[in-house]
Amino acid sequence: MKRPTPERTQAAPAKPRAPQGRPAGSPAHEVRIIGGLWKRTRIAVADLPGLRPTPDRVRETLFNWLGQDLTGWRCLDAFAGTGSLGFEAASRGAAQVRMVEQHAALVRQLETVRARLGATAVTVQRGDGLVALRQAAPASLDLLLLDPPFEAPLYEPLLSACKPAMADGGSVYLEAPKHWDDAALAPYGLRLHRHLKAGAVHAHLLHAAA
Repeated sequence: MKRPTPERTQAAPAKPRAPQGRPAGSPAHEVRIIGGLWKRTRIAVADLPGLRPTPDRVRETLFNWLGQDLTGWRCLDAFAGTGSLGFEAASRGAAQVRMVEQHAALVRQLETVRARLGATAVTVQRGDGLVALRQAAPASLDLLLLDPPFEAPLYEPLLSACKPAMADGGSVYLEAPKHWDDAALAPYGLRLHRHLKAGAVHAHLLHAAA
């Protein structure tokens, strides 16, 4: 999920812009959880420049790719934003969903939503998503949700940190402004399993290369 430039970040500052399909300064809106325990539950989207949640169509496709039941999965939502990806995973039975977000207002909102849902599997942390991924225990994650700011130079370091953290049979969801094919992913020990283009968004499901 595209998010506002944090107060402190290692990434290059993102150019502020309104969420896709919504003019700057318009009221906050909502996204909905697609499936699982909290199906149809709505999550507020803060009226912050640059914040654009992963579209419903893309999230629905992603969780169709993954399968509807994520019971027992351990997940990291490294750039949580509104939490639409992480809460979707928890709604479908994930045992652990760690949400990492740098922007203080979004962290507070994530905590509010977590409490409202009673999402005991979810933990919210203010911090750097890349650092959180690099510090993950080896082979500890079944699902990595990576949707960094499109303008930030984070894709190569993020992809480099994925394979050590992935459990056997784990998956990486990568949202990016370009298509990452097998040739581009090979240096990171990853391969493309699924790909979807929706507007300017390229959604990828990645697995470890053989």
